[in-house]
Amino acid sequence: MNIAIIGYGKMGKTIEGIARERGHNIVYASNDSLTSASVIKTADVAIEFTQPDAAVDNILVCAEAGVPVVCGTTGWLDRWDIVTREVKKMHGTLFYASNFSLGVNLFFKLNKQLAALMATHDAYAARMTEIHHVHKKDAPSGTAITLAEGLIENHPVYSKWHLGEDDQTGSLPIKDIREGEVPGTHSIRYTSNQDAIEITHEAFGREGFALGAVIAAEWLPGQFGIVGMDDLLDTHK
Repeated sequence: MNIAIIGYGKMGKTIEGIARERGHNIVYASNDSLTSASVIKTADVAIEFTQPDAAVDNILVCAEAGVPVVCGTTGWLDRWDIVTREVKKMHGTLFYASNFSLGVNLFFKLNKQLAALMATHDAYAARMTEIHHVHKKDAPSGTAITLAEGLIENHPVYSKWHLGEDDQTGSLPIKDIREGEVPGTHSIRYTSNQDAIEITHEAFGREGFALGAVIAAEWLPGQFGIVGMDDLLDTHK
């Protein structure tokens, strides 16, 4: 498979290494934003890990080029409706995930199950902490937002989330920490006056995210429209 890598920083280079190990060709790799569809025309699929202010245009150029794109950039979802509408209009294919790690996606499911269990126990208050490296631009992380949305779907006490540690009625507090080169740690904690229950996912490096992105790229050709990790996992049970 011919793969274009859009975003050739640490994550992009990790993706390149894993893709080559799995027998794929890298036909384009750059840290620059896409300005022309022609540079990726020979790619079977593109993998996009850049910055929030670049991701939208990169996705749309891929759709224009007729190249399916796997996007792991977070922080641009305020434009989700516009982007997905345009991708569909161009008959493109977008695979988006806030996190490509298999462990994190299992953690998403565990988070929903725990929220449903805790929904009838109002003595416990929920809060979240997420820790990432100092280079991460968006806060809270896309993974934290996905976790928050999963909790809110399954716990009637919470209808929204907010960034901060203060308690707000009906709102899940998310504390964000940026330190060192931490790949990503997410914790959801339920606390009562008597005890606490906490679940945590800790990434040890970028390899798990990169492998998931390459697996998504391998699966994507032949898919159409807007897809994500649930679609992939449903076919890999």
